[in-house]
Amino acid sequence: MKNTGHDMDKLIKKLQAIVGEAFVSDAAEERYLYSMDQGTMPPAAPDAVVMPKTADQVVQIVRLANELKVPLVPMGGGLVLSGLTRALKGGVIVDMKRMDTIIEVNPASRYVVVEAGVTQGKLKAYLAKHHPDLKHSMPDAPPAATIAGNVCIHGSGHLSVLGGFHSDMLTGLEVVLPTGEIVRTGSCSVSDKWFAKAPLPDLSGLFLGWSGTTGFVTKLGIRLFPNYRHNDVLVYVCETADKMPEIIYRLTSAQVAEDMTPWMTPKPEWARGFFHINIAFGAHSKKELIFKRNLLQESVRPITETKAAGFLPIPPVQKARFLEIPSPDLARFADARKGGGFEYVGAIMAIERFAEAYAQGTKIAEKYHTTYSLGARIIGAGHAMMFFFAYAFNRADSDDVDRAAAALEETNRACLEMGGIPWKAEAPAQKEILKQMDPGTAALMDRLRNTLDPNRIMNPGNWEI
Repeated sequence: MKNTGHDMDKLIKKLQAIVGEAFVSDAAEERYLYSMDQGTMPPAAPDAVVMPKTADQVVQIVRLANELKVPLVPMGGGLVLSGLTRALKGGVIVDMKRMDTIIEVNPASRYVVVEAGVTQGKLKAYLAKHHPDLKHSMPDAPPAATIAGNVCIHGSGHLSVLGGFHSDMLTGLEVVLPTGEIVRTGSCSVSDKWFAKAPLPDLSGLFLGWSGTTGFVTKLGIRLFPNYRHNDVLVYVCETADKMPEIIYRLTSAQVAEDMTPWMTPKPEWARGFFHINIAFGAHSKKELIFKRNLLQESVRPITETKAAGFLPIPPVQKARFLEIPSPDLARFADARKGGGFEYVGAIMAIERFAEAYAQGTKIAEKYHTTYSLGARIIGAGHAMMFFFAYAFNRADSDDVDRAAAALEETNRACLEMGGIPWKAEAPAQKEILKQMDPGTAALMDRLRNTLDPNRIMNPGNWEI
């Protein structure tokens, strides 16, 4: 944003007139806090921060930004880790946290409608209190992460074997376009119900995976699922990466798991060199739970009988940790270097690439001497996986940060070479993706952005052709 002091005064006063003086700031300390996330991307400070409360206020902010040619950066929980909510070209970060109303729960059709600032933790607590027989798919993220933010980055969670990516669980959107109009996608554009995107033309994709460059999501509907009374987890362990695709194929064929997360880590020592798969499932009764457990065990019996793999006995006292949602292990690993720095490359890729992804991850971690953890989340009935390469670093140690950043950059390239696609890609990774993308697809993306956002005010610096 190339504004004189006079222009900034004008911008601040107009923003205050829209949302109130208490919800606009250009103070140095707040601009600093909003300049980065917990990842390795360098800071990029906004000129100001604004927190709207209503969709109408978002409309007014967007119209003002077009009038003054000021960039806008949508922000949910600010926990994306890859710097997507940094103000790469200055402007105003629009923090959506005040828009935090849970609007409707429809138990019969199992969906919920929420505003953009509703967090994972708030919805989980609300359902537990008011609809204890329902739950939503939670990512392994802090409770402060927003529902909308995770859906918009094609996130995944503890029900992704059942329902796919969180964007697959979307039933509809309300969006403020970059020009200030409000539109709805899905059944809510025709009906007062938010039950599905089908059978209408699916316009929701214009706002998913675009890193906030095509509009502001202000409301969304997502699917809910049965919250079982009885829950269990099995851990299957094998000795070779090459066997993992077959094991995953067999386990998903049983069609009873809710979540399936392979993991590999050099610590603790007992886990080094082994490939673990956590398989979570639930049931309405103990009898049904035993039936599902037997189905899972039977699905991999041919492999178990070879003695090259088997189920890990878990004492009841330890099982509760495996059943925690979200998993606490990610938070523990994030501070492994005691510096509060953590980032990972999540590659969406074909499951048959598992062994190759593991080999590349360990090779890169050893090359850069980084603390690492590798793993995956299985999507659908083995239709794809989100394979993650996680690196912890000490933010106070610049050399440690540089090593982690270099490891991430090389991992992004390796993912693309393996036929995968880096998930929630930071700006440098976006450029690598665009280089490899079909030219016609890249050109279409650019045309769509020009059409939706003629003044290019929405999160410029991301997905730039």
